[in-house]
Order: sequence, then C-alpha cells, then structure tokens
Amino acid sequence: MKVNNKEYKIIKLLGKGKSGYSYLACCEDVFYTLKKIHHEPCDYYTFTNKIESELRDYQTLSKLNILMPELIDVDKENEIIVKEYLTGKTVLEKISADEDISLELKLIKEIAEHLKNNNINIDYYPSNFILQSNRLYYVDYECNEYMVQYDFDNWGIKYWFKSEDLLEK
Repeated sequence: MKVNNKEYKIIKLLGKGKSGYSYLACCEDVFYTLKKIHHEPCDYYTFTNKIESELRDYQTLSKLNILMPELIDVDKENEIIVKEYLTGKTVLEKISADEDISLELKLIKEIAEHLKNNNINIDYYPSNFILQSNRLYYVDYECNEYMVQYDFDNWGIKYWFKSEDLLEK
C-alpha cells in the first residue's frame, strides 16, 4: 500500500472498526499501523468526514495528554492514516485469555475521569487499549463530546468483563 510516495508492505489485518480497517505494515524495517478509512454503513453511529474527524480527534486527545500511538503520516486523498505500531495484547485479548487486567482497570478509570473533567468521551471498547511499560495507550483516535450514557462507568465497563457477575467484585 502506498502512502504519500512511501511503500508499506501489509503484514496482516489487525482489526476492523466503525470507520476503518487497521493493518500491521512494514516500511524500511519499521512496523506501523495503517488505518484505511472505509465507508461501510454503521447502524449506531453517524459520521461526517472520517479522515478529518480522525485528525481533529487526535489533536483534541493529544492536548489532553492521552497516551496514543504517534500519528506518523496522513494521505487525505486515499484516506489512510499511518500510526506508530504498539506491540502487545489489547485489553480485549487479555480478557479473552483470562489474564489479569487490574492495572488496566485502574488506569482506564483515571483516564475516564480526566476525560469526563474535560467534557470528552472516547470509545472505551477494550480492543482500543494496550498496556506498555505500565502505561495504558488508547490506540484509536475517536472522541466525542461527553455524554454520561457513553462514559466508562455507564457504557465501557460492561465490555471489560466476561460476565456481569464480575461487575460486583
């Protein structure tokens, strides 16, 4: 895949989200995440300009010091974003493998409180988070104006557990 005259070799699909497909890619022996915007319908979310939204959201979250993969390059015409690639399991992968996520839970609650205080929500789905060096990174750039029904405590937390009974612990 070519991005602004640089050739990236696609290694594998990392995942598909509401706005795009993310791929592990390599260029000059360095790994990156390439996000290719798609225009498939999404029943529960309305988009304006997806590539512009990604860039705007990245800036918003950067100003709030949210840990995210660095934005490396953008090809607006072909709607591709090149991000720093973060190694490690997503929180969703850890949940699926019954691994301990107590540190991740502590950190996401701190992030959620900080964002709430700044009138922002993010997509709290656990596939969007990777722990590296005891720091929790948000690998998506999506953010929206704060609405209580979509904050971590009212929406996100239910995806961070395999079973509803764990919510009481």
